[in-house]
Formats: sequence, structure tokens, C-alpha cells
Amino acid sequence: MIADVLRHGERCLNDLTEIVGADQSTVSRHLALLKNAGLLETRKDGPMIFYRLRVQCLEGFFSCMDAVLQENRSREETLMRP
Repeated sequence: MIADVLRHGERCLNDLTEIVGADQSTVSRHLALLKNAGLLETRKDGPMIFYRLRVQCLEGFFSCMDAVLQENRSREETLMRP
């Protein structure tokens, strides 16, 4: 969800916390994991740190995940039919 938000532009921790709906420590931990994986870059502006995607190839990833989720949903609906 964080990566999906960041594909629309950089955000600070406070913004991400509000958008994601999780506590700040959880969002911060996920940001650290994404940054350590090489997916995020940061920019410091005074006391604020802004996060942005380092790679743009995630767009294809999101499309792929949407397709997988839709296929799974269709399969589950088929299994639920009498």
C-alpha cells in the first residue's frame, strides 16, 4: 500500500501514516524495509524526510498483482457455486 501511494509522488512519514491508517512505528518500519531493499529514496527538508520510489517498474508489478487477485477471486466464486 505504501509503494502504491508513493507511485503518485513523494510523501513524508506523517502523510503516509494518515493515508495507510497504521501507527507511525509500523509505517516507519515498512519504509525502512522498502528503503533497504533499494525501492525507495529519501530527501530531507529541514526536520522532514520525504520518501519516493526509486524504481518506476513497480507499475507493472501492480498491474500483475491486480490480475492475480482478480483471477483468484474468479476461481473462488466458481468454487462457491453449487
